[in-house]
Amino acid sequence: MSLTIYFLRHGETTSSMTGGYCGILDLDLTEEGYLMAEDFCQAYQHLPWQGIFSSPLSRTIATATPLAKSLGMGIQQRDGLREIAYGNWEGKTPEQVNQEYHDEYVRWLADPGWNAPTGGEKGIDIARRSSQVLEEIEQNYSTGNVLVVSHKATIRIMLCSLLGIDIGRYRDRISMPVASVTVVEFTERGPLLKILADRSHLREDLRNRKGT
Repeated sequence: MSLTIYFLRHGETTSSMTGGYCGILDLDLTEEGYLMAEDFCQAYQHLPWQGIFSSPLSRTIATATPLAKSLGMGIQQRDGLREIAYGNWEGKTPEQVNQEYHDEYVRWLADPGWNAPTGGEKGIDIARRSSQVLEEIEQNYSTGNVLVVSHKATIRIMLCSLLGIDIGRYRDRISMPVASVTVVEFTERGPLLKILADRSHLREDLRNRKGT
């Protein structure tokens, strides 16, 4: 049996509903976001879990909590799993950012791997800090299932790093809706993508909610 990591993006927030940039802002889940966390727990609590890791932000902790409580397992919080820091763009919509920081915004859109939001983090910065968490998991769990609850950009960047995709293309190559599950198995030949951005565990009305 090999190590399998389940990457879970946190449930719905007000920011995911509007498309505003939310990195270090510590938003809570919406009522529907809490239901998404419960649906994940109901669908996946039967698996034999070895560990649960999460970003320390409220929205990820709240998403991981139902499963952790069901299993009687602690949540291991890691700063490396935080969302990208958007700097001066925090809380703003893409339209506002384009108006106020047009040149930097265009550069970021062209290559978010090597360009940062104004006062924020580059994609390669997130790749570096999140890879340390993945290395820790690989060292401590050679087999079994491990849950990693994180954020939209951070999970996409981790997947790019694992699958050999240019970090600068993370926004163009991988979709990651709220409460979606992505599964990567660590085989003898390297990371193998088994499931990408699955939301079949959510009740139908939650799957159909609009948002990013």
